[in-house]
Amino acid sequence: MSNRDGAEADRDADHARVLARLHAAEEAAEEIGTTLDEQTICAELARFLCRHLCDAAAVELLTEPGTGARTPSPAALTRVATAGLVKVLEAQFPDEGPGRPGGTSPSLRALDEERPVTVAAVLPGGRSAEAVAAPLLAYGRRYGVLLALRAGGSFTEHETATVHHLARLTATRLAHARRYAAVQGTAMDLQRALLAEPGRPHPNLELATRYLPSGTSALVGGDWFETVRLHYGRTLLVMGDVMGHGLDAAVDMNAYRSHLRYVASTDLPPHRVLRQLDVAVAGEESRRPATCLLARVDPARGIAAFASAGHLPPAVIGPEGATSLVDVPVGPPLGTGVGGYELVTRAVTPAETLLMFTDGLIERRGEDIDDSLSRLAKMRLPAGADVEQVLDEVLLRLDGLHAEDDVAVLAARMRHHPGAEPAGPVEN
Repeated sequence: MSNRDGAEADRDADHARVLARLHAAEEAAEEIGTTLDEQTICAELARFLCRHLCDAAAVELLTEPGTGARTPSPAALTRVATAGLVKVLEAQFPDEGPGRPGGTSPSLRALDEERPVTVAAVLPGGRSAEAVAAPLLAYGRRYGVLLALRAGGSFTEHETATVHHLARLTATRLAHARRYAAVQGTAMDLQRALLAEPGRPHPNLELATRYLPSGTSALVGGDWFETVRLHYGRTLLVMGDVMGHGLDAAVDMNAYRSHLRYVASTDLPPHRVLRQLDVAVAGEESRRPATCLLARVDPARGIAAFASAGHLPPAVIGPEGATSLVDVPVGPPLGTGVGGYELVTRAVTPAETLLMFTDGLIERRGEDIDDSLSRLAKMRLPAGADVEQVLDEVLLRLDGLHAEDDVAVLAARMRHHPGAEPAGPVEN
């Protein structure tokens, strides 16, 4: 073969290797980072490498991403993903601390020098092995290190470059995941601040509440609950749901709560509270419509008065755990200005638990809402459960932790209290 032919062959080989790197990069971009979960991202990286480049791979993350060049301690790295024959091969590349032969481990060297580090070893039986440690570096921050191991051979320059590229790609995915987690944490803090704890009911009422954000919805939403202390030992229980999700829905939710507290302080019956609230919000064109259910509980008389603005009915759980729905006339959602809310009363005993909730608790994709309500009504809960246990059991039975929408739920039970205030005048 002439020199010219040899040079052309080398160029063709280089071209083929470059094309292989580009193909691997395209595949990796599709397969690594399919979610915003850190461990899933790292597992996808390890599996991808073992399918294409190496016999074993491991990913270790720094507990806190660092920006300096100081070598972190081995304890700062936490292994989150492995693939292939890691346990067989990793023993040949032990972490060697300062003062030991070989100095610092490849992983720590790669982090310190912020570049790939290659080391070789001999496996039992004389078979050679090689490892490439590449830092997970993105946007000037170190997120961890990738270790790729190969038995019976070594990595080519192009393969080492590919490992480095995949480490950088993964680091950007991790950066996005951590940024998302930080934004989600801030949003949840905002949601908790807006939702806060409901007002304290009278001592003659036991109360438990839960708010569960959906993992698939926007970070904040418009589900809310509230309690307002009224005269004569009565308490107004509120469950509401602003249509839509996101920050705008959360802001509107807070506005509804503020309006409701003001109107409820006048001690009007629930249907008239809804009427005034509807008129007030309808005048604010920017407000989203909302559903709302009110229940004014009167332990002295042993009754509860209900009114609904487009909301799902409450449920009552009996002393033996049987569940039934309260038939409450449904008026239009708040914010429409239409009005037309009706009052209905029901006797409630201290042995019964009142359950109010938003639609995220029961609705399921592709299921009719009547079927969803029927599933709730057929539940039989443990007899004698307190209000906290009732909520825990309801959320467990209906899989509230994996709901497709935000879930707000409230459980209340009357109790006899020696200091209860006398009953007020009968409502008209």
